[in-house]
Amino acid sequence: MPVSSEKEKALASRMEALGVSEQDFEETFVRSSGPGGQKVNKSSSCVHLVHIPTGLSVKCQRERSQALNRFLARRLLLDKIERRQKGFLEAEKEKIEKIRRQKRKRSQRAKEKILEAKHRRSETKGLRGKIQTDE
Repeated sequence: MPVSSEKEKALASRMEALGVSEQDFEETFVRSSGPGGQKVNKSSSCVHLVHIPTGLSVKCQRERSQALNRFLARRLLLDKIERRQKGFLEAEKEKIEKIRRQKRKRSQRAKEKILEAKHRRSETKGLRGKIQTDE
């Protein structure tokens, strides 16, 4: 059961969007392990795919067909690459947003609330003083 042309096109467009080309992949075929009997022991249907620039790798032996495993391995590797790229971008955005929030001026209402809280706190601390006894 080969992969449909629409899925191939979608995979190619996704690779292009992530900035990944076929030359970035190092592909090797290995014999699968696990159940499958003679078919698994004779043919090398397991695909080991490595993305050379990032060093990320994927091994796929989900299906008995080598062609289908090649497609699935590429899809899995693109998922990993995308997670890695977006993770870095999200962390960077979060850092910038945090700095922006820290530098922002407080509103008048916020300043008043802080002052009220400080006054309340000083009153409770003032109650901790030594107890004066009348002699």
